[in-house]
Amino acid sequence: MKNIAAAGLMAAAIGQAFNLKHSTSRRHPMHIRSFDDSAIRWNRFGEFLPAFHYSILHVDEKRRVVDVLFKLPAHGRIVLHVHHALNHTFVVQGEHRLYEADGALREIRPAGSYTVSPGSAEPHREGGGEQDAIVFFSIRPGDAELIYELLDDAGAPVGAITFETLAELYRAQR
Repeated sequence: MKNIAAAGLMAAAIGQAFNLKHSTSRRHPMHIRSFDDSAIRWNRFGEFLPAFHYSILHVDEKRRVVDVLFKLPAHGRIVLHVHHALNHTFVVQGEHRLYEADGALREIRPAGSYTVSPGSAEPHREGGGEQDAIVFFSIRPGDAELIYELLDDAGAPVGAITFETLAELYRAQR
């Protein structure tokens, strides 16, 4: 119960800090909160379809931590991939949806959800729900270099994202 209360307080604080806007819709009677991301410099992640975007907030090379915002498309599923590093995530806007490699919905994380996920060999896709999802990732690979392995639809490797890759992207976006 303490974790739920703490998550609620954290979500409220982040909502105030990031100027979350509250709205409802006749089509979707549930409450939808919109994060004003207009001041964020978004970068497209490769040429993948559907397109998704990132903004690297900080790279701590000494502690080997990368803090990134990802914008995942509404009703979309990004490139199949594997997380090899520990990820702490906080859903800022929308629903963060995770899908199995076969397309089955694995999990829905609503706005305000905080999750700690160790690296895994299981490939998956991610996307948004009714609106684009904005998710804060704090990526902690430890001594490992490989963070994400990108896969084609058959599960064959097509690329890799390492700690150094993200550090270089961070330097380039500054």
